[in-house]
Amino acid sequence: MRNLKTFFREEDGMGVVEVILIIVVLIGLVLIFKTQITAIVKNIFNTISKNAGQI
Repeated sequence: MRNLKTFFREEDGMGVVEVILIIVVLIGLVLIFKTQITAIVKNIFNTISKNAGQI
């Protein structure tokens, strides 16, 4: 029981939890705005390929 209490008091793993939460939020945002992100990326690549001959 004493080891369990000290385990929950430790703050060494807090950085890992914070990074995992940030990754989960980013994945959620990507899933929500997937179609908009895809359209923007396609538009950018189309613009790059059209203007590549001018350089």
